[in-house]
Amino acid sequence: MKTKDNSGLNRRSFLAATASTAGMAALQITIPSGAFAQSYPARPVSVVVMYGAGGGTDTIMRKLAEEMAKSTGWTINVLNKPGAVGAVATQFVYGQASDGYTILGGANYNKFVRVMGHVDLVPWENWHFFQAASAIASWSVPIDSPFQTFDDVVAAAKANPGKISISTSGTGGLWHELAMIVGSFAGIELKYVPYKGGKAAALAGLQGETDIAGGGVHEHVDLVRAGELRNLQQTGTEDIVLENGAVMPSVGNLVPSIKSFLPIGGTYNFIVKRDTPQDVLTEIETAFIAAANSEGFRQMIDDKFFSLDVRTGAEADKTAAKLEVITVDTFNKFSDQIGAEIKSAADLGLPSPADFEGWWPPEGYVPPTT
Repeated sequence: MKTKDNSGLNRRSFLAATASTAGMAALQITIPSGAFAQSYPARPVSVVVMYGAGGGTDTIMRKLAEEMAKSTGWTINVLNKPGAVGAVATQFVYGQASDGYTILGGANYNKFVRVMGHVDLVPWENWHFFQAASAIASWSVPIDSPFQTFDDVVAAAKANPGKISISTSGTGGLWHELAMIVGSFAGIELKYVPYKGGKAAALAGLQGETDIAGGGVHEHVDLVRAGELRNLQQTGTEDIVLENGAVMPSVGNLVPSIKSFLPIGGTYNFIVKRDTPQDVLTEIETAFIAAANSEGFRQMIDDKFFSLDVRTGAEADKTAAKLEVITVDTFNKFSDQIGAEIKSAADLGLPSPADFEGWWPPEGYVPPTT
């Protein structure tokens, strides 16, 4: 068992194994500066977050925007356009000019929108990715829940298949996908209840709308610290012991068959249209890397149990492709749980996960340059 506290986090780089516009919450970040005279940006930059305010994606995007503004003097507006597991924001950003003034604030390399048929855009052809951090999944229950342990949930779910409910950040979203994967390894079937984002999913579980709160460790940890939630499992490789003694157990110690797949979780990305001018992409990447490595950003991810995991260029493209391949495979296995028509790997011209390394890079692939 490894003890972790607010003073730091053992950071790891890991890959996930696996319409109408909703209301917008906006934040304008402006740090005055007369020291920056570059031609870009000549006006405010917008970061359009694909999920709701307060969740993991929103938290990461707003902190990155803050740190970028602090170091460059740029004015950055952050707004939320949740819906259709990121497709609403994706369509909006793709409809804007390729000038670097509208950035998609996303998660998981936008890997859900093609398989669900929302958007017909190829990640490594149409987008340029900048990854900042990773996260791991979590299941928690209210402190007065009859479920004391993960094994209690497994026993109840096996006695009542499809009756024990868990909140997710949306049907077909990351926490839905990872809940299905954990449930599959545990040999149980749950009832998945979608909400608009990870924060809403955590609150639903806390308030008893579902039996279990699904989401990420970063969305549960403060409620666990406060004694309002009890954690049942998280998808990191080791138990997390908080400064107050509360334990967030690794699912690998509860379901040994899943251990080799851990850690599994999410990633957080700035996403820019691929045909954005090269000099603008260079400015964005320079500012992004500085923000991701800033003291303020590092402190925030340590406190919330994210992991610093910076990837750009061809490495990011390969990550995007691998995550999409895994998700397409997973969704086709669990298509009855998605409730929508799912595209196959053949539909999308993708290999199986087992064949990925031999397939990448695909024919015609052009690596990005910055």
